[in-house]
Amino acid sequence: MNHPLLALYGLKWNPFSPELPLEALFVTPKLENFCWRIEQALVREGGFALIQGDPGTGKSVALRLLAERLARLSDLTVGVLTHPQSNLADFYRELGDLFAVSLKPHNRWGGFKTLRERWFAHLESTRLRPVLLIDEAQEMNTATLSELRLLASARFDSQTLLCVILAGDARLAEKLQREELLPLNSRIRTRLLTEYASRDELLACLDHLLASAGHASLMTAPLRQTLCEHAAGNYRVLTTMAAELLSAAAQQEKPQLDEKLYFEVFAPPGKTHPKRLPTAR
Repeated sequence: MNHPLLALYGLKWNPFSPELPLEALFVTPKLENFCWRIEQALVREGGFALIQGDPGTGKSVALRLLAERLARLSDLTVGVLTHPQSNLADFYRELGDLFAVSLKPHNRWGGFKTLRERWFAHLESTRLRPVLLIDEAQEMNTATLSELRLLASARFDSQTLLCVILAGDARLAEKLQREELLPLNSRIRTRLLTEYASRDELLACLDHLLASAGHASLMTAPLRQTLCEHAAGNYRVLTTMAAELLSAAAQQEKPQLDEKLYFEVFAPPGKTHPKRLPTAR
C-alpha cells in the first residue's frame, strides 16, 4: 500500500499485506508453544521438527516467525533451503552456499564430510546446532530426504548435528509414511499441525491485524463477522478478501469499511437474460 492510502486511514502498514512486520503477525498459543520448543530445546539437542497443514492455514507464517526469532539468538547459524525439489547434486550445492562450505557436487563423500565437519565445529564453539528451514518440503524427493537424515546424525545416531524444520502440506505427511522414509519420520521430535480456524480464531486474527496497524475500528463489527463467516476457516482467504475491501474503500474514499461495501464488492453478478429473438412471420 502506498503512503497516500496509509495516510487516508491512519495506518502504519497494510494490515492485510503478506509482508507484515514481525509484531503484526498473529501468534496463537499453539504456535507460541511450538516456537518455544524449537528455541529452547531443539536448537540445543538437534533433530527434526514438522509443520504440516493445508494451504492458507499458517505454515509460512509459522516458519517466518520462527526464522526471525532464531535470527535473534547469538552465534546461531540459520539456513533456509529455497529449492527443495533439487536433485542430490544441487541439494549439496545449496547446502554449501548456506553454510559457507566449498563443495564439489561430483564428490558427494567429500561434501558429506566437509558439511559435517562444519556442523561439528559450530556445535563445539556455540553448543547450538545449526538450523535448516525447508518450506514446501513435500517437493523434496525421497533420496534427498534420506540423505538429509544421514547428514544430520553421527556416532551411530547418538548425536545430532543439525536442527531441521520441515514444512509442507498433506503430501509431505503421506510421503513420510513410505517405507524408505520411516527412519526419518520416527526422528521427528516436534510437530505443529496448522488447522482450519474457527470463526472466533479468525475474528481474533482480524482484530489483531487492525489494531497492530493502528486502526482498530477500520471495519465495522458486522463486517468483521461477515468476513469471518465467509473465509471458510482459512486465514489467507480472510486477508485476501479484506485486502480487496480496503482497496475498494480507498478508491471511494470511504471513512470506514462496512457490510454495504462487502456486498458491492463480492455480490455475485446479476443474471442476465438474453433477449428473445423475434419470431419469423
